[in-house]
Amino acid sequence: MREFTDQELIRREKADKLRSLGLDPFGQRFERTAWSNEIKEKYQDIEHDAFENINDEFTVAGRIMFIRKMGKASFFTIQDKTGKIQIYISINDVGEEIYELFKSADIGDIVGVRGKVMKTRTGEVTLKCLEYTHLVKALRPLPEKFHGLTDIEERYRRRYVDLIMNEDSKKVAFTRPKIIRTIQKFMDGRGFTEVETPVLSTLLTGAAARPFATHHNAQDLDMYLRIALELPLKRLLVGGMEAVYEIGRVFRNEGMDTRHNPEFTMMEAYLAYSDLAGMMEMTESLFKTIAKEVFDKYTFNWYGNEIDLSKPFKKVSMVESIKEKTGIDFLKVNTVEEALKLAKEHDIEVEKHQENIGHIINLFFEKYVEETLIQPTFLYGHPVEISPLTKKDPKDPRFVERFELFIGGKEFCNAYTELNDPIDQLERFENQLKEKELGNDEANDIDMDFIEALEYGMPPAGGIGYGIDRMCMLFTEVDSIRDVILFPQMKNK
Repeated sequence: MREFTDQELIRREKADKLRSLGLDPFGQRFERTAWSNEIKEKYQDIEHDAFENINDEFTVAGRIMFIRKMGKASFFTIQDKTGKIQIYISINDVGEEIYELFKSADIGDIVGVRGKVMKTRTGEVTLKCLEYTHLVKALRPLPEKFHGLTDIEERYRRRYVDLIMNEDSKKVAFTRPKIIRTIQKFMDGRGFTEVETPVLSTLLTGAAARPFATHHNAQDLDMYLRIALELPLKRLLVGGMEAVYEIGRVFRNEGMDTRHNPEFTMMEAYLAYSDLAGMMEMTESLFKTIAKEVFDKYTFNWYGNEIDLSKPFKKVSMVESIKEKTGIDFLKVNTVEEALKLAKEHDIEVEKHQENIGHIINLFFEKYVEETLIQPTFLYGHPVEISPLTKKDPKDPRFVERFELFIGGKEFCNAYTELNDPIDQLERFENQLKEKELGNDEANDIDMDFIEALEYGMPPAGGIGYGIDRMCMLFTEVDSIRDVILFPQMKNK
C-alpha cells in the first residue's frame, strides 16, 4: 500500500465529507446542453453592454482547471473536450450551502454548471452560475499548473494526465481520427470496399519483419500476430472484390524509437486492373486531399524541413539516385564480387543473406540517399531480391515495378504492380526460404494456400501500404510516433 501525500489525504477527507452530506463523490448522469467553445464562439463578438438584453442559459460540464476565490464571489474555469470556459459564482446566486460546497472543490474536480451567458469587463465570455453540481472528486492533484508533465516519458505513460494538461496533445488526439475519416471517405469515393482480415496467422508473410509469436491452446498451434495485411487482401482480388482496403493494427517484434512502435497502424489497398502508375496518382491525390480537407494548407513543418505537398511529387529510380550521390552506376555492375568490392570500399557492412547485387544496391540507397529525399519523392526501380511479392520490370528483370514514397527522408508508403504469376511467386517464396536458412529472420514463409489462390487467377493489380502513424506525424507536425499513438509501448520502469 503506497503512502498518500498530504494533499491526497485532504482530498480523501473531502470525499468523506461529501458522503456525509448525502452526495456521491463520484457522481451520476448529468445532462449538458452546450460545449465550452460553442458558447465562446457564439458570443465572442458581442459587446459587453449588449449582454443586459441577453438571457441565454446553458448547462456545461467539465474539469476545474483554475479557481480564484474572492470571499462571497469567485471565478473558476472548467475544461471539456472542446476547451475551457470561465464561470462566475456568487453566494447571492446559488445560496450559502451550494457556495460552501463550491469552496471545498479542488482543481481537478469534475463539476456541472447551469448558467447565464455574460461577458466580463475584460471581454471574456463567461457563464454566471445559477446551479452548481458536484460530479467527481479528484483524489490526486494535477501536475503543477505552469509545468504540467515535464518528464516526456511520463507524458506517454500517463496519457490521461497529458491530455488534461497539454492542449497540443489533445489537438493531435482529435486530429488523428479526422485524418483517418478523410482517408476512408477518399477510398470509398474511389469505389474501394473497406474490409477486415485476420490478425492471427500461422505463417509469416507480407513484409520483411520479425513477428510476435503466440499459441492457440484449443488447436495446440503456434501462431503469429500479423506483420502486414497483404496476402488476405489479395485473396479478395481473386474472389472478385476488385478494390479493397483495410486500416488495421500490425505487429512487428522490433526496436522502439521516435519513428517505430511494435504495434502500429497500416492501410493496405489493392486495385484490380491498376498498376504502379495508378498507385502513384492515387497516393499523390490522397496526400493533397488530406492537406486540403483537414488542414486547409499544403505546407507542413516536419523535422525542421518545410514540406510542400502542393507541387507534383518527384520521381526517381533507386539506381539513378545512388549514381547521383556516389557516381556508381549499378546498372553496369554485373557480378556479386564487384558489388561486394564496392560495398567494402564504401564501408558498407554486408550480412551473409545480403550477398547479392540487389541487397547491396539497397544498402547503398539506405546509406547515401534515403535521408536526402526531403520533398515528396516516389522512389522506384527496386531490385528483385528485396521485393518478393512484386512483378518484375519487363524492360529489366533485375528490378521490379515498385515504389516507395519518401518525405523528409522518411518512408511513407510502399507500392507494387502486384505479382500475380503463381509460378514466379512460388520461386520467390523459395528464395526467401533460402535467405531464412542463411540467417535472415525477417524472410517470408511459403504460403501454399496463397499460391493456390493465384492459380485460380488474380487480375493484374496495383497495391500499396501506408504507415498511418507516420502520415499523422507529418500532418500534425510532430517528430515522435509516440505523440500520435495515444498509448505507445514504453520500456518497463
